[in-house]
Amino acid sequence: MGVGASLPRRVVANDELSRMVDTSDEWIVQRTGIKQRHIAGDDETTATLGLAAARAALADARLGPADIDLIILATSTPDHTFPATATEIQAALGIAHGVAFDMQAVCSGFVFAIATADKFLASGSHRRALVIGSETFSRILDWTERATCVLFGDGAGAVILEAQENLGVVAERGVITTHLRSDGRHKCKLYVDGGPSSTKTVGYLRMEGKEVFRHAVGMITDVIKDAFAAARITASDIDWFVPHQANRRIIDASADKLGISRDKVIVTVQQHGNTSAASIPLALDVAVRDGRIKPGHLVLLEAMGGGFTWGSALIRW
Repeated sequence: MGVGASLPRRVVANDELSRMVDTSDEWIVQRTGIKQRHIAGDDETTATLGLAAARAALADARLGPADIDLIILATSTPDHTFPATATEIQAALGIAHGVAFDMQAVCSGFVFAIATADKFLASGSHRRALVIGSETFSRILDWTERATCVLFGDGAGAVILEAQENLGVVAERGVITTHLRSDGRHKCKLYVDGGPSSTKTVGYLRMEGKEVFRHAVGMITDVIKDAFAAARITASDIDWFVPHQANRRIIDASADKLGISRDKVIVTVQQHGNTSAASIPLALDVAVRDGRIKPGHLVLLEAMGGGFTWGSALIRW
């Protein structure tokens, strides 16, 4: 029904990072495609960014807070250990009914949240869902480690889903099919080395970049092939492919392996860096605003994150 986004005020270009760590604009662009990222200031948090994105999505949908009875926030960087940051956004919107909770699946979080909201709405228990991806990964980065600090940024995006009667066929608007996976054996390839129960600290993000890249393309194509089979479609039927914006090389390799034309791929990683659970809704917002994604288009979402977690969602916009 609506889409919205919010980005921190501060923009950090690659040249600025090159004065902090041993890197360069050429090195970062060649390996990742990233040219800049937004970094949250002291007065900008996962909650404030998520709230701004939520308000933008509500305005786009021409709805008010009273119309929402389900809020799911995908994030790995909550404002507090508890309560759920979704409840803070709920309160700031003036909503005192329904339910709000956080979902943690790292970079796959938004796809997991879409799948969860779809099941709530399809069950008939709720009418309208506000699904948000909001992250402040700058808070968990080791700014002396060039392999990770150049990759990530902060931001938020949101969509609103509404339950409507339909026949459940591919031609009708809505979430057509979702496929989710996880495999905890890969924890040490991408994780944060802290937490309340283990170290009593927040910790820093740690990543084995080559290992993540090696697994990413295969895992992504796995859940997308499942989506194609479930919907009885092929890559040529897709109007737009909106992947998690982690690395331009992973995006291109995945599209090529699936047979999706690169001119159908929405790429915003150059503007935002990897914003984890916020990356897909941020990309959706860009593509809806510039007129590429239109009502009736068949849109394929996919993501992979630490854990590993990965998933796809096929949506008729």
